[in-house]
Amino acid sequence: MLAAPAHAQDIKVGFNADQSGTAVAELGIAARHGFDLAIEDINKAGGVLGRKLVGVIRDDTGAPPKSIQNMTELLDSEKVAAVVGPANSGNALAWLHLPQQRKIPVIVPVATATDITRRYAGEPQNFIYRISMVDREQVALLLAYAVKATKNQKIAFIADSTGFGQQGVKDLTDVLAMHGQKPVAVEKFGPKDTDMTSQLAKIRDAGADTVVVYGLADANAQLLRSMEKINYFPTTLGTWGNMSTPLLNIAGKKLSEHIIFATSTAEDSNPRAVALAARVRERYPQMPTFVAAAQAYDSMMLLAAAIKQAGTTDGAKVAATLDDGVPDTQGIIKLYKKPFSKAEHDALSVSDFNLARWKDGKVVSYADAITKAMTPADLKK
Repeated sequence: MLAAPAHAQDIKVGFNADQSGTAVAELGIAARHGFDLAIEDINKAGGVLGRKLVGVIRDDTGAPPKSIQNMTELLDSEKVAAVVGPANSGNALAWLHLPQQRKIPVIVPVATATDITRRYAGEPQNFIYRISMVDREQVALLLAYAVKATKNQKIAFIADSTGFGQQGVKDLTDVLAMHGQKPVAVEKFGPKDTDMTSQLAKIRDAGADTVVVYGLADANAQLLRSMEKINYFPTTLGTWGNMSTPLLNIAGKKLSEHIIFATSTAEDSNPRAVALAARVRERYPQMPTFVAAAQAYDSMMLLAAAIKQAGTTDGAKVAATLDDGVPDTQGIIKLYKKPFSKAEHDALSVSDFNLARWKDGKVVSYADAITKAMTPADLKK
């Protein structure tokens, strides 16, 4: 999965993400196409510094050792000027030290672990940036909606038993406390469980009319099927992982529509999104995760703007430009106006996020009277 050979004067940018190994590969594939299309658009407009951009693609198969190997090759052998990736948070956390040591900017377009951009926040220069959802910010949006949606002020949590799920419960509990509430029930399930009826029965008996689920798409699909078994359908909210096709394939079209989840954009969010989605689908007809394509496209556009503004591909100078403020850059998600600073390396925050759900087999924006009435003051975190 290597790009065409680059000429000496070309500017090489690496892309390292899962495209075949795990369920997250759907996100990695979509991100790769968004990355490729951004490079096409930049080159059609004349490139950067009078030079052509070339993407150097690597598939890390969702495995940290492979992802580390890929990063070493991209940095040491390919001599890339910057990197976009990965899809898996665990992989990012495994190799962040490499670009940090070599002073090569990275923009993460998919992985959501809060610590990714904060690990080196105390260093003189932090080379890790992100244009993606952030776990804690998703929680802020989901609970801002939940406290408005619940009719009886009884909100429950259910999460998988992994570190991912249990960290989610911690964030949910902390943020709900900021709204002056406590969950009426907190249940968990194994990520491979297929029957959650006993946990759901406890939540139902606690009176919850709103439930936040923190798990991956395949397990969440089983949760929806368990809701059907006991005919218990509270307002159900979840993180952006629910846009992966295992939810649709296991739960089916009808049940999959029941869960509302956080996202930064959807295929129908704005005319730019509609246009990019059409282009990506020419290459990836079954694309379920457009948001990853949009975030990778915007990542590449901001990198190009920073290199152009810096007047060089020197990593330290490009990172300094990202920190000091690149020129206003139109992306798919939004118009970026100084999206980063030395203290803040996440370009998106809760105010940029929206709700979405499955509808007729596609992920679409979700809006109702509650979302329309929500204000920034509601988004406590």
